[in-house]
Amino acid sequence: MSALRVTHELGSSVTVRDGDVDLFTYVYQPSTAPLESPKPYLHPLRTRRGDLVSLFRPHDHVWHKGIAWSLPVVNDENFWGGPTYVHGQFYVQLPNNGVQQHEGAIDLAAGDRARISHELRWITEAGAVLFAEQRELTAEVVSDEAWALIFDTRLTNVSGSPIAIGSPTTRGRENAGYGGLFWRGPRSFTNGTVVAPGASGAGDDVRGSRHEWMGFVGRHDDVDATSLVLMLDDASNPHHPPQWFARSEEFAALNPAPFFSEEVVVAPGETVRFRYAVGIADGGAEAAEPLAGVLRGILEPVAV
Repeated sequence: MSALRVTHELGSSVTVRDGDVDLFTYVYQPSTAPLESPKPYLHPLRTRRGDLVSLFRPHDHVWHKGIAWSLPVVNDENFWGGPTYVHGQFYVQLPNNGVQQHEGAIDLAAGDRARISHELRWITEAGAVLFAEQRELTAEVVSDEAWALIFDTRLTNVSGSPIAIGSPTTRGRENAGYGGLFWRGPRSFTNGTVVAPGASGAGDDVRGSRHEWMGFVGRHDDVDATSLVLMLDDASNPHHPPQWFARSEEFAALNPAPFFSEEVVVAPGETVRFRYAVGIADGGAEAAEPLAGVLRGILEPVAV
């Protein structure tokens, strides 16, 4: 398989390159408005052919940024961006938009696998530190048509009190359980097809269902091409297999949502870990099941 190269823009971002294609840029120190809950993100994301499969700061939800680890309900704090869901009032802008702040050095490796690892602090708008995070991203080429990203995070509660991670659904809004590793797709992917084991259709049809993996097939403007973005949940993740938050009619979005309808409570000093495999492929729905098998094989040898 291809060797991957890594370019580091000091104090800002890391780009992973496959031949003459930049597969992704990971912005670990973003210049983001406080109301958008600043957080690291991956954008742009491209297939091995070079087709763009992510969207940055769309006008309808400016806090959506490619792929990002985003949590809308952390106790009463918002690490998602924008307003907070308040039952009986709908969405209200509150003084609770926190930041995932990169700390210290960033560790990089290139070759058959490209690796990015660093530490972060989750800081509330009022200045309290809730989590210390260790995060690692690993990328590798898995076929002529596809590459894979492993996202691995460990969140340690350093606040001194229990922290409940939830969603708008755990706060009372039906079928709005988003939160976690969230992907926003290009505008041309709107009305694309969501695929899962034994199921396919629109986002509304599969939202809230439980699956090990789910994918999104979308078409590109300008080129006669189709791409697949597929996410697979590690078997050791809390609430596996997760409920999924998916959209296709309004816009393209995919999110394995471990907090969809049930909180995860992290005790003081406790560490909770989440791992995901993301496959980016040139192709359509027929590639989903084989790609899920490849991703499963990547995760299982190192799962703990």
